[in-house]
Amino acid sequence: MGKIKYSEAILGAIIILVVMLIIVPIPTGLMDVMFMINIAVSVLIMLGALYSREPLDMSMFPTVLLVTTLFRLTLNITAMRLILVSTGQNGAGRVIEVFGSIVAGDNMVLGVLIFIVIVIVNFMVITKGSERVAEVTARFTLDAMPGKQMAIDADLNTGLINEEEAKMRRKKIQDEASFFGAMDGATKFVKGDAIGSILITAVNLIGGIAMGMLGLNNNGVAMELGEAAQVYTMMTIGCGVVGQIPALMISAATGFLVTKASTEEEISASLVRQIFGNPLVMYMVGAVLIFLGVFASMPRLIFIPSGLLMIAVGLVMSRRKQIASIQTEITTDDAAIDEIRKPENVISLLNVDPIILFFGYGLIPLVESSQGGDLIDRVVMIRRQIALELGAVVPIIRLRDDIKLSPSEYRILIKGVEVAGGDIMFDHYMAMNPGYVDEEIDGIETVEPYLGLPALWISETQRERAEALGYTVVDPPAIIATHLTEVIRSHLHELLTRQDVQMLVNNAKESNPVLVEELIPKLMTIGDVQKVLANLLKEGISIRDLVTIMETLADYAHMTRDTDMLTEYVRQSFRRAISKKFFTQDMNSVITLDPELEQVIMGSVQQTEQGSYLALDPSVTQKVFDKLNGELGKLTGMGMQPIILTSPIVRTYFKRLVEPIAPDLVVLSYNELEPSAEIQSVGMVSV
Repeated sequence: MGKIKYSEAILGAIIILVVMLIIVPIPTGLMDVMFMINIAVSVLIMLGALYSREPLDMSMFPTVLLVTTLFRLTLNITAMRLILVSTGQNGAGRVIEVFGSIVAGDNMVLGVLIFIVIVIVNFMVITKGSERVAEVTARFTLDAMPGKQMAIDADLNTGLINEEEAKMRRKKIQDEASFFGAMDGATKFVKGDAIGSILITAVNLIGGIAMGMLGLNNNGVAMELGEAAQVYTMMTIGCGVVGQIPALMISAATGFLVTKASTEEEISASLVRQIFGNPLVMYMVGAVLIFLGVFASMPRLIFIPSGLLMIAVGLVMSRRKQIASIQTEITTDDAAIDEIRKPENVISLLNVDPIILFFGYGLIPLVESSQGGDLIDRVVMIRRQIALELGAVVPIIRLRDDIKLSPSEYRILIKGVEVAGGDIMFDHYMAMNPGYVDEEIDGIETVEPYLGLPALWISETQRERAEALGYTVVDPPAIIATHLTEVIRSHLHELLTRQDVQMLVNNAKESNPVLVEELIPKLMTIGDVQKVLANLLKEGISIRDLVTIMETLADYAHMTRDTDMLTEYVRQSFRRAISKKFFTQDMNSVITLDPELEQVIMGSVQQTEQGSYLALDPSVTQKVFDKLNGELGKLTGMGMQPIILTSPIVRTYFKRLVEPIAPDLVVLSYNELEPSAEIQSVGMVSV
């Protein structure tokens, strides 16, 4: 059990004391103290709400509202007891007597009317208005939560904010929703307090007159109707006013909070700037006042000087705005010059973003969530999808509009260099014939940006018919997202940095500290591990099982430092995953290499201190390319994925050899196959 805080104990004691006041009678002197506390607290709360910069500065206001309402009703009940049993105007305390005499004096009717007006202003104007504003604000705040959360995720994804700032923003959104939801209910306390005060006042007035006439007060002497009405009306009015004025201030504080907009500027400065900030408005107001004083028989000594004063204030403000504008221009120019002179200003220009998606202004609706665009959400999903599939962390993807592009154009840059792009018709869908649909549809001919397949742009009205016929129909955001995904996949090995590898290793070290300590830096450096992982990613092999990769490297790193050979050992340890990825049929067709060609390749391998490379005769290389193209044509004509099988020692060199003409060709070694994989050779590459 934690230590009890004195502040918590005092708060609990105050709440219990407030409730006990309903039961236990208190003397009039203490009653005056309680009324003084009620007024002081109400003024404190009203000014605190007025000068707060944003509603969350008084996040405990709903609770404060409940406590003050309970305290005020308790005072009304306690004062009612004193009024009903008293025999004179001071029988309920000096505060009630003074308020009653100030408001009504000797005129009972005037006092009753003033009290009714105060109640109407509080109940019908301020309380009902605050209640409605709180209700609407709570509704809109809750409705806007998903959009605000998505905006935070988008800023985090694009790198505008960090994770810590994102957490702070999410917490603020949750606090705002909780606050305005609580305020929506807490305003009912104010409304109920106003109704309760009216009922208590009626009981005081009717009950007091009745008890006075029946002699049920302290001295037991019956009063005349006029005397009883005079005494109890004055005390009732005093009690009602002394309760309604703090209630009015609390209601005003509620209105201040629920109508307040967040601002970094002081509220007084904001009000002056927004109301009196336009000189033209001041001129017009002054002219209206002068016109009324001259032509409308208004008091000229009041209206004409006031109008001239407003015009003079407008002239002064206009002069100040001109001076401020010149100073701002000078300051801006000086700041711009100083910024240019700073050496770090040039250094910041040297940063190169790993991935950027530029798009024309016509595609902005696909990005802006406020216009229904979901491209940012798709980018977030791309990073998650690639992390799950390949085990690598995709760098932040920047999305930026570029006026130099045509409205419907987009471009994808990797490390500042354009690698892909396309044109999109924003309000159309792309329909692609999978090859078995005979019926044609009307549309604008185009080419799918990633695979280069023929396609058609169709309208929304044609979408259902195209899907019914069997066409593959894709919306514009999906086209860009798919293209971006494939570009990232094909360049992920370039994007993997040593810092990324260090992060992955640190993550693996939490569960496998012995393995990491044995491998790094005793056997391999982070750079060596990065090269192996990049080799795997380049051929689409997932590095998510980093523990198995490092186990294999730890087993073979003492035998060779060649990262290409170490990559082959890692691939062999992934034989199950590789076989499951590429051999999905009951019988899988492959192409093999002629053993004689493998001997020629191995005889052409040159060893250097920097590693090994293939130095094959150009004429032999051309023959290999010609034969390979012929064999690949057989498989592609049958609709099968071309796969080449080689011996383990040749695989990496043959892959490098054919990569310029067939970058997506899958080259596997026999050691990467599961024994259960069923394969058949449908061709052989030879010279």
